[in-house]
Amino acid sequence: MSVEPLTYAALGARLKISREAARSLAKRLRLPRSLSDEGKALVSVDLAEIRHTPRLPSGRHERNIARLAAKIETLKAEIARLEAGAADHRADFERERERADRLTVELLQATAETMAAKEVTARLEDEVAALRTRGRAGGSIDSYGQAASRLGHLAATIVEADRKACR
Repeated sequence: MSVEPLTYAALGARLKISREAARSLAKRLRLPRSLSDEGKALVSVDLAEIRHTPRLPSGRHERNIARLAAKIETLKAEIARLEAGAADHRADFERERERADRLTVELLQATAETMAAKEVTARLEDEVAALRTRGRAGGSIDSYGQAASRLGHLAATIVEADRKACR
């Protein structure tokens, strides 16, 4: 064959090695170099004279691959463990959210019942105040009968409100 000027990348492609390996080979064989118009290094080489066979990967490289594969498996196991923990935490979160929603509903119901009880209490206090003022103002028998009737009605209202509060 004839001598060809090749860049390190082209030499590496022909020999099926990397550009850096081609550069190292050219230095080791002391091949003549020159610059191209583009400013790249050209190596004058007769490919028929070069007997280069790429080396198989060394045992060190295989050990690194084995070590990295083991590390990947360890990390996958860790990811699976963390995902299981996250699922447990998510279930706890959902359970607590449902509990908080139930408590909120109960609180709103209790607030509504409290407001209703306060309204009944205010109305009953007004009725008691009215009975007291009527009792002081007139002591006739007719007013006494009305007072007793209103007092009975008041007692019934209190009992009814008490029953509602106990439910």
